[in-house]
Amino acid sequence: MQAKPFHIVPSIFPSPVKLPPVNRTSLPEKIPRAVSITVPSHQVLTLDVDDSVAAFWDYQFLFVSQRFETVEPVTLRVIDGAIPGDFPLGTYYLTGPGLFADDHGSTVHPLDGHGYLRAFTIDGFKREVKFMARYIKTEAQVEERDPETGRWRFTHRGPFSVLKGGKMVGNTKVMKNVANTSVLRWAGRLFCLWEGGDPYEIESRTLDTVGRFDVINGCDSSLSGERFNGDDVWNVAAKMLKPILHGVFKMPPKRLLSHYKIDALRNRLLIMSCNAEDMLLPRSNFTFYEFDSNFKLLQRQEFSIPDHLMIHDWAFTDTHYILFGNRIKLDVAGSMAAVCGLSPMISALSVNPSKPTSPIYLLPRFSNELTNKSSRDWRVPIEAPSQLWVLHVGNAFEERDGNGNAEIQIQASGCSYQWFNFQKMFGYNWQSGKLDPSIMNVQEGEEKLLPHLVQVSINLDANGDCQKCGVKPLNQWCKPSDFPVINQDYSGSKNKYIYAATSSGSRQALPHFPFDTVLKLNTSNKSIRTWSAGSRRFIGEPIFVPKGNEEDDGYLLVVEYAVSIQRCYLVVLNSKRIGETDALVARLEVPKHLNFPIGFHGFWATSNCVLDN
Repeated sequence: MQAKPFHIVPSIFPSPVKLPPVNRTSLPEKIPRAVSITVPSHQVLTLDVDDSVAAFWDYQFLFVSQRFETVEPVTLRVIDGAIPGDFPLGTYYLTGPGLFADDHGSTVHPLDGHGYLRAFTIDGFKREVKFMARYIKTEAQVEERDPETGRWRFTHRGPFSVLKGGKMVGNTKVMKNVANTSVLRWAGRLFCLWEGGDPYEIESRTLDTVGRFDVINGCDSSLSGERFNGDDVWNVAAKMLKPILHGVFKMPPKRLLSHYKIDALRNRLLIMSCNAEDMLLPRSNFTFYEFDSNFKLLQRQEFSIPDHLMIHDWAFTDTHYILFGNRIKLDVAGSMAAVCGLSPMISALSVNPSKPTSPIYLLPRFSNELTNKSSRDWRVPIEAPSQLWVLHVGNAFEERDGNGNAEIQIQASGCSYQWFNFQKMFGYNWQSGKLDPSIMNVQEGEEKLLPHLVQVSINLDANGDCQKCGVKPLNQWCKPSDFPVINQDYSGSKNKYIYAATSSGSRQALPHFPFDTVLKLNTSNKSIRTWSAGSRRFIGEPIFVPKGNEEDDGYLLVVEYAVSIQRCYLVVLNSKRIGETDALVARLEVPKHLNFPIGFHGFWATSNCVLDN
């Protein structure tokens, strides 16, 4: 029987799945390193296989498409513990890709999967959780899904994919804004963001898509702001590229980054954009915007840096924007293939490990610092003594002494340039449409190449000149980890606790990724506490929900993916009890037919519900 895209629909799985036995004689003597993102529609894997086989299929089940949406809220069944009565009333929003294969033979990279927004509304008084999930109706989603039949045909290439069942050569639909990366609630409005386009506004009660929210262009015309250029030589080249990128490839002039920051002390939203042409030029332009709680633009600053950089996440302190300069370079051969549609657009770029250090740019947050002649030249980066590709930032803060000397601390996750590869993220092979978990699980002795939690310390004198810069593992925790988060009330300020997703290392065939453990680090006494999901269960990014005055007084929310039985659970942990046997507060089961693929980033919104009481 011909293989078909694997989706969770009633016609395939009308009831909880019993995995039938696999004919052991049919298994190859050597397990293949890549497993297709599709499976035969008549067959599912058994639990009765050795770990090397099960591990490959477990990885695939993290990326199984979900075509169902919930128009009405569903009350989740509690299977362990109970929702505590003091749990704050609010909603946990989680976004990520929902669809990886269409009905015409094309698969896409997880980063190009259509955004699927999940909402868990938690009511401690009623001790219940209600669940909703809807696709974000972006322009690409509306074009690629037939509303009458519900069938999908991918027409957009996306930055990381090549279509098999659609137009490949000459396809200029590169900027596929799928709104699948992060979610934000600000000024009473809900948004889903993507790395490279406008956010989409969502109606918070129904999860209906309102439409694109053009926050950048409106800001660029409303305030003149400050513009600080580097070398003007590349301005001519930029002016030539802009109409081509916008007119032919429909790239917006400025690309909004999916990671934003919230200054809890000032109650401000901070967002950042870069110019579309920067990916092709040896310079980088970054614009920072700050909004008040009513979405009024307070300030805008633009910086031009004479270096070819790619930024996914960033940091801020009371006086600085902080950029970790992930250095990239243009791949000429890859660019030609990408423009012709023969390879993903991202193949036009590659990492640039030409220097043994990592540049850190400390950009003055306020314009008065820029005019201070005694301040250091922000165009000159601080070179951290480590070749580090930064993935995500948990927090950053600065402390000053009586003489004006400052120490900046940054908590982040980063990996080696030797491991990071644009074309192999998540182990997706665009040529075969297959997922290979071995890319994310290096051989013994190479673990240091993988993402780890790091602490970067920068000492500045009163003039802002760097006296010392160091990079070390955070709390000496050396296992692969990512998605560092904190109590957001401490964002931009000194924090003691940091939480992250990590690996227990108990799975021989999947020792490093996907993650299966929640990590709690105390940066004051250097203690380490963990909670593990268990055998053949994975987790995503944890989210902290505060409920008291102490920094770690609250709960952690994390989704648990029990891939061996194809179920998802919302897990509630007592953040103070991580590492103890009673850390688990509650586990709630998502209905089988609503099982969803792994999410990317989430947001906790207290007292902002999507449901009626």
